Amino acid sequence: MSNNELDEMIKALSHPIRRDILNWLKQPDLYFADQEHPLTFGVCAGKIDQKTGLSQSTVSNHLAILQRAGFISSKKVGQWNFFSRNEAAVQAFLEQMQQQL
Repeated sequence: MSNNELDEMIKALSHPIRRDILNWLKQPDLYFADQEHPLTFGVCAGKIDQKTGLSQSTVSNHLAILQRAGFISSKKVGQWNFFSRNEAAVQAFLEQMQQQL
């Protein structure tokens, strides 16, 4: 992992809403059990909007930052965008932080 990638990941975690989103996506069945689509697709962006209570554009920006940092991935199914955690990236980040600190 390059220093630029690590810096991008640290910046992505600097906002509490983005940390909340990552936490919710860790256990989607706990936080998004009422989703109509299978959670195997990921969590629908609309459900994340509802959970945050923020505007769709604000949440989309947070999701884009998390995705650029590699913490989440997206999948488009029909007209919906679904998001899930990239567990390998989360673990790589945690290992890198443990080595450096």
